Amino acid sequence: MTDAAELLGRTKELLAAHPPATTDRTDFLMARFDAGLAWVHYPEGLGGLGAPRSLQAVVDAELAAANAPDNDPRRIGIGLGMAAPTILTYGSDEVKQRFLRPLWAGEEVWCQLFSEPGAGSDLAALGTRAVRDGDDWVVNGQKVWTSSAHVARWAILIARTDPDLPKHRGITYFICDMSDPGVEVRPLRQITGEAEFNEVFLTGVRIPDAHRLGEIGDGWKVAQTTLMNERVSIGGSRLPREGGMIGPIARTWRERPELRTHELHQRLLTLWVEAEVARLAGERLRQQLVAGQPGPEGSGMKLAFARLNQEISGLEVELLGEDGLLYGDWTMRRPELVDFTGRDAGYRYLRSKGNSIEGGTSEVLLNIVAERVLGLPSEPRNDKDVAWKDLAR
Repeated sequence: MTDAAELLGRTKELLAAHPPATTDRTDFLMARFDAGLAWVHYPEGLGGLGAPRSLQAVVDAELAAANAPDNDPRRIGIGLGMAAPTILTYGSDEVKQRFLRPLWAGEEVWCQLFSEPGAGSDLAALGTRAVRDGDDWVVNGQKVWTSSAHVARWAILIARTDPDLPKHRGITYFICDMSDPGVEVRPLRQITGEAEFNEVFLTGVRIPDAHRLGEIGDGWKVAQTTLMNERVSIGGSRLPREGGMIGPIARTWRERPELRTHELHQRLLTLWVEAEVARLAGERLRQQLVAGQPGPEGSGMKLAFARLNQEISGLEVELLGEDGLLYGDWTMRRPELVDFTGRDAGYRYLRSKGNSIEGGTSEVLLNIVAERVLGLPSEPRNDKDVAWKDLAR
C-alpha cells in the first residue's frame, strides 16, 4: 500500500528531475502523469498508483509549495470530472491509454453531448440516432447547451441505438471526435451576453465501435456514472472559508459600511451560515468518495450550490443599490471557462440563473434526493415500459 511518505518522496523526485522553473509546462504535467501523481487513486500506468484517494492532498501541497504548474482544472473540468471517471470505469485498455493522459494534461479539451432540444430535462427521451455500419456507428441528431464545444477536441456522447426499446434502454455511450466534418458547433448567446454554451449538429458522424463505452444498449447505465460525477464536480468542489459566491459579497459588506442595513445584515448572516454548511458538507462528501464511487448525495450538493448562488447573487445586487444595476461588459465572447468570482455583481446575478438548469435541473435532482436518499415513493412513470418510438412527441 502506497503511503504518504512514499508519495512525498515520489513528488520530490519529480520536482528534482523536472524543475518547474525550467521545464515546459506540458512536459511537466506529462511527467507528473507518468509518475502516477496525477490521480494517485487511479491504477498504475493511468496517472495513478492505486493509492488511497485521500493522499492526493499530500502531492498537491508539495507541488503547490514548489510553484509547479497545474492543469488548469477549470478549463478542462468536463474532462477531469466527467469523462475521465467514465473512461476509467467503462473504457477498454486501449481507450484508457489513448485518452486519459492528454485529457489530464489539458492537451485535449472535452465536452458533453447529452442534452437535446426535444428531450428537455427528460434526458432518457433523447432522439439522436446511432446506426451500426460495419465497425463504425453513424450518428445523426442535435445536442444543446454544450459547454466548451467550441474548443473541445473530444466529446462524451449518448445516442439511441434501438428505438424499439423503452427510453432508458436502447441507448449507447460513445466518444465522439469533435473534429469530424459532420460535427457543426453553433454558439448560443446567453443572458450574460457571452456564448459559453453551444448547440451541436451531428450529420453522418462516424464513430468507431472501439470508441464505445460500455455494452450496446447500456448507455443509460454508463451515463449515470458521468452524471453522478458531474454533480459532485459542480456542487462539491473544495473551497476555503468564504470561497465561492459568498466571498465577494462578504468583502463588499466589510469595505462599504455605508451600504449596510439591519435587514440586509440578517439575510447575509443567514446565507453566510448556509454557505459554510454547504462547504463543510462538501468536505464530508469528498471523504465519502475515498471509499467508493459518488452516490446520490452529489445531487443534494448540486441543489444547494444552485440555490445558494442565486440567493447570494441576488442579495449582492440589492446590497450594491444603484451600482448593482451596472453591467461591466456585454461583448459577445466565447469563453473557455466560467469565472464567477472574477467578474462583477451583475454577471454573477445573471449567470447564476443557469445553475438550476445545468448539471441536472433542480426539479430532477429533488426527485433523485427524494427517492434515492430519503427513500420516498417514486413518481408515477407511465412511459417506463413503452418503446421509445411509440412515445408522444
